[in-house]
Amino acid sequence: MIAVRRGKERYRGGDPDAGIETLHAFSFGPHFDPGNLRFGALIACNEERLAPGAGFAEHPHRETEIVTWVVDGELTHRDSTGHATTVRPGDLQRLSAAGGVRHVERNDADRPLRFVQMWLAPVEFGGEPEYEVVRQIADGTPYALPRAGATLHVRRLAAGAHTAVPDGPRAQVQVVRGALLLGDERLAAGDEARITDADGLRLTADEDAECLIWEMGPEASYG
Repeated sequence: MIAVRRGKERYRGGDPDAGIETLHAFSFGPHFDPGNLRFGALIACNEERLAPGAGFAEHPHRETEIVTWVVDGELTHRDSTGHATTVRPGDLQRLSAAGGVRHVERNDADRPLRFVQMWLAPVEFGGEPEYEVVRQIADGTPYALPRAGATLHVRRLAAGAHTAVPDGPRAQVQVVRGALLLGDERLAAGDEARITDADGLRLTADEDAECLIWEMGPEASYG
């Protein structure tokens, strides 16, 4: 089964007056939707746009796996475990909140910042926070997230190129740039497809495209 959700259907959040625009793919904060709480391990998939100088003040997380993919600009990250980094396009950032961590996310550059941030439920609770940045992750390289029982695939496709959707109980395709065809369905930047029991599915680039594909187990495996 394939459920397509368009970027224009996302819940709008953030604080536009402070230079923060957030587009939520799942039920989030005041946008409570009992029919859209999660998909597999995914409990949030936010597209964030920060104006120069804008950002999120220090705030806490716990029992959440947070994966961030920068699309344009530079993201400044600082956290209570002592990490202070700048994340750029092509870098993958992971923060495992575990028993509790606080962090700051800002656009300290002089140009707009756009990033996709995904929250996943852990398989088991507790433990110590972890932080990692993979610089310039190669196309097609799978990134395993054992604490969530999930794997992320980053794909950059030239127009006309193909890639497989991982077979399995659940997969989520998030289009970051360009446009892709999933069967007869065209997915543009900001659109996503939630796929149950994928078997032999392929994505075809309708134009140069970049996408994130989560490979996950059955819903009962999480949290």
